[in-house]
Amino acid sequence: MSFLPEPLRIPAFRYFWVARLSSTIAQMAMVIVIGWQVYDIARHTMGVKEAALRLGIIGLVQFLPLFLLTLVTGWAADRVDRRWIARASVALELGCAGALAWFAWRHTTTLPVLYSVAALLGVARAFAGPALGALAPNLVPRDILPRAIALSSIAWQSGAIAGPALGGYLYAWAPFAPYAASTILFAVGLAGLFAIGPVARPEVNRGPNPWAQMVEGLKYVRRNRLVLGAISLDLFAVLLGGATAMLPAFARDVLHAGPEGLGHLRAAPALGATLTAAFFSFRPLKHNVGLKMLAAVGVFGTATIIFGLSRSMPLSLVCLALLGAADMFSVYVRQSLIQLYTPDSMRGRVGAVSSLFISASNELGEAESGFLGALIGPVPAVIAGGVGAILVVVLWSWWFPELRLAKSFEQPDLRSAQERGEPG
Repeated sequence: MSFLPEPLRIPAFRYFWVARLSSTIAQMAMVIVIGWQVYDIARHTMGVKEAALRLGIIGLVQFLPLFLLTLVTGWAADRVDRRWIARASVALELGCAGALAWFAWRHTTTLPVLYSVAALLGVARAFAGPALGALAPNLVPRDILPRAIALSSIAWQSGAIAGPALGGYLYAWAPFAPYAASTILFAVGLAGLFAIGPVARPEVNRGPNPWAQMVEGLKYVRRNRLVLGAISLDLFAVLLGGATAMLPAFARDVLHAGPEGLGHLRAAPALGATLTAAFFSFRPLKHNVGLKMLAAVGVFGTATIIFGLSRSMPLSLVCLALLGAADMFSVYVRQSLIQLYTPDSMRGRVGAVSSLFISASNELGEAESGFLGALIGPVPAVIAGGVGAILVVVLWSWWFPELRLAKSFEQPDLRSAQERGEPG
């Protein structure tokens, strides 16, 4: 196995990687079909703006469980075996996929059914995010953790490429097929998680007040301005600039590409992100990491604007791929900073806060895009979002100079201060 990247030479991380890949393919295949079905069902009786609102509701029902459960999920990831939390989460997703396959087979899928399953998927992701994020650093030595993060991102992004394409083509063949395939893939992911043996458990203060332990994660993020700036930058940039929520509307009514075209549109950002993550797995970023992260978010906003203006399928795909590459650049820097600057005993709770911000930027961003699309139309909503993402970069460069001044991931003097809870 010497030809493999160093983290994949570790059996436990290989099982983790396979589980992440297969479950992400399944998840993304489901997400694209749920979005298409919601918009398509709505368009049979509603106009474009009203149907866009229904897409926003899907994002909202996925965000609410994570918002309500963040403190609990982070506390659980630091107190309960992280492997079992991840296993339970994937098992719940497997059940959701099986249920949607059954409804599709019987041709009884309705908007309430799709909203209910989306909410359950939000619960699963609320618990899976902190557990998986905190589990990965326990599987590899610290010195190769940035490469492991990049490889983990490759698994996720590769799944985000294959999943939408698989979902789009299978749905065009038979509406139940993508959900049946997702059920099988979730089972593979669950088997991979069960193959991971016992891992080291962090030493956590076993005090009598669990609520105080949960709030510690929020306090740590608030005190650590480097981590706070990195997390919040992604939150507001993607919250405003998220074009993916409107892709069903673009595929059906702007580019006229159908469900297969929607699969390609959803896969394009992941393709750009995967190529970026693959590059970083072999050539880790070393210099001026904060400034480059800010520049990447600026590119993300610019690509979003051009996508909104495009009426060409090839140009739209290029813009989405560039958007995904820029987003992956930012994710790589942010996740490396969070994992390397956070003590292991805090990673679950800090990971839960990070997951809340990420979900807010994704699912709540979908809701924001849907509601804005209902007011001004999908195309103006996407363009306005890209402009907003660029404005966020300008403001965060001013409000969080720690981001501009972060030169590398290895700054012993800064890290030691942050581990004491002092501002960077």
